Amino acid sequence: MTRDTIAIIMGGGQGTRLYPLTKHRAKPAVPIAGKFRLIDIPISNCLHSDVDRIFVLTQFNSTSLNRHIVQTYRFDAFSKGYVQILAAEQTIENMDWYQGTADAVRQNIRRFRETPCEYIIVLAGDHLYRMNYRNMLREHIEKDAEITVAVLPVELDQVREFGILKTDSDGRITAFLEKPQEENVIRSMKIDESAFQQHGIQCAGRSHVASMGIYIFNKDVLIDCLEDDRFIDFGKHVIPGLIGLRRIYSHFFDGYWRDVGTIKSFYQANLELTHLIPEFDFYNELAPVYTRPRFLPGSKINSCFIESSIISDGTIITGSEIRNSIIGVRSIVCSNTKIANSIIMGADYYESIEEQLAEGAKGLPPIGIGGSTVIQNAIIDQNARIGRNVKILDQAGKRDYDSDSFSIRDGIAIVHRNGVIPDNTVI
Repeated sequence: MTRDTIAIIMGGGQGTRLYPLTKHRAKPAVPIAGKFRLIDIPISNCLHSDVDRIFVLTQFNSTSLNRHIVQTYRFDAFSKGYVQILAAEQTIENMDWYQGTADAVRQNIRRFRETPCEYIIVLAGDHLYRMNYRNMLREHIEKDAEITVAVLPVELDQVREFGILKTDSDGRITAFLEKPQEENVIRSMKIDESAFQQHGIQCAGRSHVASMGIYIFNKDVLIDCLEDDRFIDFGKHVIPGLIGLRRIYSHFFDGYWRDVGTIKSFYQANLELTHLIPEFDFYNELAPVYTRPRFLPGSKINSCFIESSIISDGTIITGSEIRNSIIGVRSIVCSNTKIANSIIMGADYYESIEEQLAEGAKGLPPIGIGGSTVIQNAIIDQNARIGRNVKILDQAGKRDYDSDSFSIRDGIAIVHRNGVIPDNTVI
């Protein structure tokens, strides 16, 4: 059945909720867990599900995302698989950029018409989870569904954050509401405990099911519904608009899933990976998360104290204390530095001595973290230059703030990509 299936991954719009991490890159290109990119998650899930014809729809700041995909996902001459980038483009028929997820697929519908397949999986590029799409596809076929939506059990206090669905006893979706707020409406969307048990799930205090932003369409149904220009977004327009008109079923999923589309959720999901036994496992040898091979040397750790942290390839850390943090590839951390509850994304390249001297003549510190620096509750983006004796602690207690080199969101300080923080700065 997977031979008759293709996958479409949404490359994301402007990604304003993840700013400033999306200042110079598309949302799916944001680094995660030290050495991966967000786009690696859905592509790896597809490959482990034997879905190897994958399209990635890109539009905003897509250069680094396109480069990562081209350098990472290369199939041999004996495989029919591919990961193909479909960038937004203006044509004689359409002069507009993508207006939403459904509109993005509509503007490329000619390509999907020409691709031999019966089923199309539509995925987001900013979620962290591990899922075998074959199970969902099998259920889609067995129930003779035209559309299947993956759903996740959620607790009552989470309902206002998601698109909430209601199903009948057979799993067919009968209602959909986007982020309901009124108490009586929320109560009306409650799922009976027996419905969870029917799908082999214990409700465990959870009373509702939320859309995961994962859809399977019969190809002809998708093409037909996208002829209606009013359908701009799958979650907001397509699914609610077709309930009662098409056979739309739910596929219950009870594993780890995180929407990492905001700074706070992205920060929390990364730090959860530093736990002794994290809920999301990057260490599964049977289903590894693929990413670009960099052929970097092993990390060099000199007289350091490191606790509950992830240290990525090619880092050099000297005489420092690191707790509950992620240190990305090619990170340089100088002596007497303390890092806690932070994400250091590393660098795209090593800076030579000559380059350091040239940049130093301009008054710029080297790429990396300077000595005697303290960093807490922060995200340091790639190629940042942090000087000596810097303190990034959000001492002013600002919730939201922007400058040329750093921003603050929800109390989390974010040093921009290529940002410069001079010696003795206090944030």
